[in-house]
Amino acid sequence: MFASHSWPRWGKDRIQEVKRDMYANLNNQVMHLANMGVTINQIQNVYEPPKSLQQLWYDRGYHGSYLHNSRAVIQRYFGFWDGNPATLVPLSPEDSAPLYVEMMGGSAKIIPKAKELNDQGKYRYSVEILNKLVYAEPNNQPAKDLLADAYEQLGYQYESPSLRNSFLAGAKELRDGIIPVKAAKAGSPDFIRGTSTELFLNYLGIQMDSRKAEGMKFKINLSTPDNGEKFVVEMSNATLTAIAGYQARDADLTPSADASLLDRRAGRVSHGRRIR
Repeated sequence: MFASHSWPRWGKDRIQEVKRDMYANLNNQVMHLANMGVTINQIQNVYEPPKSLQQLWYDRGYHGSYLHNSRAVIQRYFGFWDGNPATLVPLSPEDSAPLYVEMMGGSAKIIPKAKELNDQGKYRYSVEILNKLVYAEPNNQPAKDLLADAYEQLGYQYESPSLRNSFLAGAKELRDGIIPVKAAKAGSPDFIRGTSTELFLNYLGIQMDSRKAEGMKFKINLSTPDNGEKFVVEMSNATLTAIAGYQARDADLTPSADASLLDRRAGRVSHGRRIR
């Protein structure tokens, strides 16, 4: 067994002892609890691996997390909803937060209570109320700093680096703001050359803003003779779709170009230049 986050193990018995029971227990016990009514929003506080597994260092949450993965098991079988109608169509946080803050008496009462909870080590409780305040008052830096303090302490406490990094990254953003970083451009010539025509057409459908395409309608047959590919690209209901290996009889346009030429032109389009 060549693990991606550990060293190799040889021998059937040694391989089986590493992960078999951990994965089986995670799946079976989470489903057992779910059948007893524990929901996706509760399972991370209810499921606990057997002590015998917790004592094995290679079964602990040094990479993944039982807190995440227990919820993933429920999501796989039942979906993301917890079955409570109150959470079926939730308000966006920025819409609901002002009501919570108003009912709690405003920041003048929330901040002292959050400090008290932090002093008691009840950081998750502190986060619960400060998160509402920061959404309601995004420019309230004292509230953001206090929430960052709670995130920082939670980050220090979690064994899983994925959890720890999320809390510490959140703390940094609250204190310093979100710093723009230069990301690789998905529309670069190298990206285009390394992407199949079908995937690139799907990419265009994702890049398109449907809100700006209301009422637009067209159908295009596209063929690339050098590799024998054919597509029909259709805009309908503000949605751009492409079907490979098919040509429509009622197409509005039927362009034909070698895939290599299409790559170069697509690169220009992705950089904002218009092709006539």
